[in-house]
Amino acid sequence: MSNIFDALQRAESESSGSESPRFSLATELLQAAEQKMREADRAEPQTRVESSSPTSAAELLRAADRKMRSIVNQSTRVESVEPTPGTSSFDELERCPVLQVFIPADTRLVVVGKEDSLAAEKFRFLGVRLRQLRQSRPLKKILITSSIPQEGKSTVAANLACTLARRKQQKTLLLEGDLRRPTLAERFGLGRIPGLCEWLSGQTEGINLYRLESLGLWVLPAGAAPQNPLELMQSGKLAPLMTQLETWFDWIVIDSPPVLPLADASMWSRLADGILLVTRKGTTEKRQLQRGLEAIEKSKLLGALVNSSSNAAHTDYYQRYSSPADQSKD
Repeated sequence: MSNIFDALQRAESESSGSESPRFSLATELLQAAEQKMREADRAEPQTRVESSSPTSAAELLRAADRKMRSIVNQSTRVESVEPTPGTSSFDELERCPVLQVFIPADTRLVVVGKEDSLAAEKFRFLGVRLRQLRQSRPLKKILITSSIPQEGKSTVAANLACTLARRKQQKTLLLEGDLRRPTLAERFGLGRIPGLCEWLSGQTEGINLYRLESLGLWVLPAGAAPQNPLELMQSGKLAPLMTQLETWFDWIVIDSPPVLPLADASMWSRLADGILLVTRKGTTEKRQLQRGLEAIEKSKLLGALVNSSSNAAHTDYYQRYSSPADQSKD
């Protein structure tokens, strides 16, 4: 038995670079127990029966066993609070910086503050449909894009992420993939904070995840718009990042650039599980919509959403909820 514990002690010493006093004590206890057993074997039978000393072999063995269990339990606790890099951990997300949300008065974030509106109800319905779809197919990373700018994709992405985040048992991330025209930080009143661009360019070591505790949502903003967004995305760091985020979150909503005429959206689409195409009544032309549909991988296309419609009760997803002046914004 002491030989086994000696092996454990040597392994511990090799990994830490020094001998562990905890294993040394346990080894001594086992060696003392073995010595007592050898002495008992040589003693007369009546002597062994009458022996009731607290330092008997049985007591020493039990003490060694307790010491060994204590060492194993302590080692397990250390491993549980210090996960190895690349593993999923709730503690990892809990350590993200918590930011206060200051939503502007003229916001179109209808699911926050306007929960009773028809628009908010349509986003809740969209969330239900996505949860139904994932019962029959892998669906975690949702890409929100449009054919051209000014169709409302960023508004849809923010509202959908906030809707999915209402289920507290499911962790939701809103990822800003539009590195050319970042709006997420302004939309939530977060100020100027580093984001995906700073991480991809190596300016920051951390991934720049933030927790919006009041909304139950995590965000990864784009950060400062770079001069070379496409080159940053082709750096080789994006795919491993998405793999890591996929282990941490139940839903990842990606606010993507428009499909036309940029190549950025095609890169995001390869990393996504499903794609929602946003169109805008009175803005999207049939020819543009057709080209946008042709540019999207058909197997990943979940459907199209009609934005700024006044006929939401019929075929459109949600009604007009912004003034005519606001409709020119994305």
